[in-house]
Amino acid sequence: MEDNKYTIINSTRFGEIKVDTSILLDFVVPIIGYEKFKKFAIVDNNPTSPFKWLQSVADPELAFPITLTDYFDVEYNIEIPDEDIKLLGAENLEDIMALNIVSIPQGNPQASTMNLRAPVIVNTQNHKAAQIILKDSKYDIRYPLF
Repeated sequence: MEDNKYTIINSTRFGEIKVDTSILLDFVVPIIGYEKFKKFAIVDNNPTSPFKWLQSVADPELAFPITLTDYFDVEYNIEIPDEDIKLLGAENLEDIMALNIVSIPQGNPQASTMNLRAPVIVNTQNHKAAQIILKDSKYDIRYPLF
């Protein structure tokens, strides 16, 4: 059941999810390696968890665990290039949020890492998103969470 305001995602991980289409993320620069997937929803299946999921609208099997560095006391001050801010249509930096994709090894969640070098940047006002690679970055691709 779909209408203009909502879309249904039949996720293999979360089952049927009804998502408000006005808050879907529209990737103007896609996730590296997943260039054909442009629309994602943020799924909060456990409000007390620091982890959320970036669920593809087009592929029910494609979902990335994501988090904010604040949950893990990581000092994370990134410089987003002006061209990326313009691409996202952001009028000021307060409209920008950085999310980090997490890798959770099967059977060993204590070895989880987050990608600090290539954050997902979101304009919270218009929901445009981009995964950017921070140039000359001191940040790791596999920063240990625990």
